[in-house]
Amino acid sequence: KSINVESIQNLVASHFNLNLQEMLSPRRSRSLARPRQIAMYLAKQHTTNSLPDIGRKFSNRDHTTVIHAVKKIEELIKKDSEIKQNISEIKKKLL
Repeated sequence: KSINVESIQNLVASHFNLNLQEMLSPRRSRSLARPRQIAMYLAKQHTTNSLPDIGRKFSNRDHTTVIHAVKKIEELIKKDSEIKQNISEIKKKLL
């Protein structure tokens, strides 16, 4: 099945019990920012979309925000087992 940014956003939002509007909102509380970063990270890994394009699909965020998200999540995967677990669960549903 085809994986696109929207399907990733929906999966991540439902995994963290958020509605999509919340996850895409400009709010920066960690409970929203973390899932958003995870969604950006997965979008970068599993779609062919460019960084600016992924950013646009997250309420017009800058491509540098996407880069930051990807780096941040890669870092957290190494040292945070909960994040790692969350991501592998989402990937199972995605792939």
